[in-house]
Amino acid sequence: MTVLASAPQATGSGITAAAGRSGDDALRAAGTTRDGLSAREAAERLRTWGPNAVSSHRARLPAVLWRQLRSPLLGLLLVAATASYFVGQRGDAVIIGAIVALSVGLGFVNEYRAEKAAEALHGQIHHEAVVRRDGLPRKVDVTELVPGDVVELRLGEIVPADIRLLDVVSLECDESVLTGESLPLPKGTSAVPSGTPLAELSGCALMGTVVHAGSGRGVVVTTGAATEFGKIAAGLGTHQLETEFQVGLRRFSMLLVYVAGALTTSIFAVNVLLHKPLLEALLFSLAIAVGITPQLLPAVVSTSLAAGSRRMSRRKVLVKRLVCIEDLGDVDVLFTDKTGTLTAGRIDFMRALPADGSTADALLRWGLLCTESGGADGPAVGGNPLDEALWESAASQSLRGTLAGSTRLGLLPFDHDRRMVSAVVRDSAGVTTLVTKGAPESVLERCVDVPDAAREALAAEFAAGNRVVAVATRTPVGEERPTAADERGLHLAGLLVFLDPPKPDAAAALLRLAGLGITVKVVTGDNPAVAVKVCDDLGLPAGRALTGVDLDALDDAELAAAIVRTTVFARVSPEHKARIVRIQRTTGGDVAFLGDGVNDALALHAADVGISVESGTDVAKDAADVILLEKDLDVLADGVVEGRRIFANTIKYVLMGTSSNFGNMFSAAGASLFLGFLPMLPSQILLNNLLYDTSQLAIPTDHVDEEQLRRPSHWDIGFIRRFMVCFGPISSVFDFATFGVMLWVFHSGPVQFRTGWFVESLATQALVIFAIRTRRSPFWRSRPSLPLTLAAFGVVAVGAVLPATPLAHTLGFAPLPLGFFAALVAMVVCYLGLIEIGKRLFYRQQSAAPTDPTDPIRRRDPHRRLRRRGAGFSVPGRLGHRRHPLRVN
Repeated sequence: MTVLASAPQATGSGITAAAGRSGDDALRAAGTTRDGLSAREAAERLRTWGPNAVSSHRARLPAVLWRQLRSPLLGLLLVAATASYFVGQRGDAVIIGAIVALSVGLGFVNEYRAEKAAEALHGQIHHEAVVRRDGLPRKVDVTELVPGDVVELRLGEIVPADIRLLDVVSLECDESVLTGESLPLPKGTSAVPSGTPLAELSGCALMGTVVHAGSGRGVVVTTGAATEFGKIAAGLGTHQLETEFQVGLRRFSMLLVYVAGALTTSIFAVNVLLHKPLLEALLFSLAIAVGITPQLLPAVVSTSLAAGSRRMSRRKVLVKRLVCIEDLGDVDVLFTDKTGTLTAGRIDFMRALPADGSTADALLRWGLLCTESGGADGPAVGGNPLDEALWESAASQSLRGTLAGSTRLGLLPFDHDRRMVSAVVRDSAGVTTLVTKGAPESVLERCVDVPDAAREALAAEFAAGNRVVAVATRTPVGEERPTAADERGLHLAGLLVFLDPPKPDAAAALLRLAGLGITVKVVTGDNPAVAVKVCDDLGLPAGRALTGVDLDALDDAELAAAIVRTTVFARVSPEHKARIVRIQRTTGGDVAFLGDGVNDALALHAADVGISVESGTDVAKDAADVILLEKDLDVLADGVVEGRRIFANTIKYVLMGTSSNFGNMFSAAGASLFLGFLPMLPSQILLNNLLYDTSQLAIPTDHVDEEQLRRPSHWDIGFIRRFMVCFGPISSVFDFATFGVMLWVFHSGPVQFRTGWFVESLATQALVIFAIRTRRSPFWRSRPSLPLTLAAFGVVAVGAVLPATPLAHTLGFAPLPLGFFAALVAMVVCYLGLIEIGKRLFYRQQSAAPTDPTDPIRRRDPHRRLRRRGAGFSVPGRLGHRRHPLRVN
């Protein structure tokens, strides 16, 4: 559940007022300097103004309780129980009320535990920002930002607060989350007139918007709910759209509503026609409706998801919403980036390959100077991994002292279209030089007279699987601040070669994913030869890679066919990645995308399951459903297995509950036609259902057969309906056998008849789980969990003993003869045997039909994700910026 967090601001100004001031005035108003706050002052302000959070995920008791009480059937039962009380049937009314209260209590406890588990998960997901504290840059959690902090903004980051900009370098922000403007807006540092609309505050960066290009620095003016984003969010609801798992549950519930409605109406009509008391007939009909409904299904699902989330957390997999766990188990195609997933992600500088007329030291020097941030002592906190590897290399140590005489005058930051960064540098002699560093293909096409030896060296490094950065220069330079138009007429200085070797355990992880029925495809911005080499080294046959240029030449139908036979997509843009994912989703099955960069955000949005890592960019983590604490395919495989395990156990409860409940209620409906009394009292039906459901709360602990984990699992309401219709009547056969034994063997009256059927129906319902929980035949070849075994036999024992306890008279029971229990054992054995025969025939028939919820890959709605991926704030227009990261956890 999402609620607003309070974050009052002491400044009383707001971003619109700060926008009308100069940068220096904004600093003075915030009580800070360009060096930022001291750590002590920041801590004091945090205590005063509270955390920088728009929303929080907290388990709320009233909301959880309301979800348990809002069932229409429970409401009708309570009304009927109240009516019973006032017409003199007070004992039945109290019993029904107590059973309803216990049922609600069980569901409440389990769902609240699940909410607490979700709260704990959100507490482990963090977003960080780079701020200046005590004059030095450092990373802090965004919730710890306070007014007066000086914050660095870089490509791909989510703006963590409302910020008055002090310095910018080609900064552009995507503000569609607030303004609806589809194009990124350029930013500057100039003040704007008072009354300027929110969409035209060019000197400010607003919370929740995304840095689309360039970089900047600014002072935090407002945080949390006092920001423009927070003000708008304050009046909005927090409804999140349904996942596929929730859609399946809802459709299943509607199936039960139809069945329960038909049975309830017909049973009530028959009992009225037979001149039975109207209130008694109404109560009996309502009890039948409740009896066919797996009342504790939400509790079973919540328990499964909460237990699964804890297991997944221990395996370093965090899920933002518990219901997304099942979606993870659905995955059958995984698109992943290469760096850090298939490769070690620990980039090491190997060597410098100077071009004609250059030296290795000169090449290294240019590479060190052409960085987006940092200085002579090294890159800034949170800098580019390639820059960090270059600075940390032994080769750069002796050159650091020579950088002090050079001054960087201007910078054109990296973006994903140019794939380059350029800097204007002035040396100690006063000569200015444009230095460009980036992807070799992009840099070389802007160079003149590239030596053949350089091209050959580049091809050799790519073939070896190494990462390569090209460095080029141009002099003289007319402007201190470079533009994209200046990146021409360059002279190649050389190539910087980096090593990012394949992970030692990646090959085994790929084999494991293949064993789970998941096809892995690589989508990367790296060179195709490098990506193919890495895949080949890991035993993932790559064949020919498709590049972004190739994709542009294909229409959607051609791309869909190409995806099937292609393993590697290289040198692709963010738009290409998203298009690949969208096209794959139209071909069937569930698609996951694993990425951690800003260029992965579009694809993460487009996938059925977006997966990022804790070390990823804020944009990527915000777009993802699942966060991996370790960027490892084996960790992801653990998450997939857990998702499938949870779904398999949920389906066990659904199949068993619907079939046995349907059979018992069908028996009750049939018995009411020829008996002169109700076959079971309404309170007894509810008690039977409660005891049975309580035993099934142990299902989340159950083991799942290995063969059920090998392929994705999906909801299939048609399969559930066929299972119910097939196995429900088998249950009814033994119910009617019990009727015959009670009437013709023991000559039972109404009280003993009801007692015998209560015990028999509870025993068959509880014990049939051992046959239905597995496809294996005979069922004892699959070992159930100890808690499930104890719960099933325990509830059977309770049902058998209950008629002999002091509560028997109150509940309408009578002692049963010993001969009944001998007959009960025989009927249970025969029942389980008949279930085994029916199971073999049923699954043999189903094996040819692609509608089994534990087997087939159904064709999925390609637009489903657009419906189900709800925003953190449900809003009109474009404000629904997903599940916003700025939360109190």
